[in-house]
Amino acid sequence: MAGARERARTELTAEIVRLAREQVERDGATNLSLRAIARDLGMVSSAVYRYFASRDELLTRLIIDSYERLGAAAEAADAAVRRSDHRGRWRAIAHAIRDWAIANPSEYALLFGTPVPGYAAPQDTIAPASRYTLVLLNLLADVEAAGGRAAGRLAPPLKRDLAKVRATLGLAVDETLMAHGMAAWAALMGAINLELFGHLHNVVDTPGARFDLVVEQEAERLFAGTTVARRTSNRA
Repeated sequence: MAGARERARTELTAEIVRLAREQVERDGATNLSLRAIARDLGMVSSAVYRYFASRDELLTRLIIDSYERLGAAAEAADAAVRRSDHRGRWRAIAHAIRDWAIANPSEYALLFGTPVPGYAAPQDTIAPASRYTLVLLNLLADVEAAGGRAAGRLAPPLKRDLAKVRATLGLAVDETLMAHGMAAWAALMGAINLELFGHLHNVVDTPGARFDLVVEQEAERLFAGTTVARRTSNRA
């Protein structure tokens, strides 16, 4: 009996989440309403509040689910490329993120668009939100393990900030190389935002070609800006 109740609860929770995602896609995250979802389900609003205590709790669930899906897409793309092919992995990750954004524009907007007034993301969102960026950081760690080094010097405050990130995540990535990676990542996400939010309308008719250019330019800066030392074998 308890198992049947748990299944029913799981199914109804999933239906609430589905309706919420449809509502966000149709009306925007700002207008997410548990009362409207209750009407769609033919329930009194108090019944829905037994599953999600507030609009913000439901919004957090949507955000976490979207971050998880985005992270999974980036991870799968990265895993499909040979580990030593750093440029190939960068290209695969970049295009996987853009493809996901184009296929799920309302979810992308929920994550990277205008913040919802009055909503503050809780700690629960940090790990899912970090998932797609960890793909890049792990790529940089592999570059460093192969002998990659980034040229240039960082301002001491930024170096300290990035050292904290490196220590927190337990990654063997030099702060300067990490800064190069963050700049490349910012350019990548900026290109997607310009396309998804309509800023290229009547300016660029081939956003895919423009995105390819950004990916290749950033790959050149990121990987040509590193020097990979040749390692000699100890074997005769």
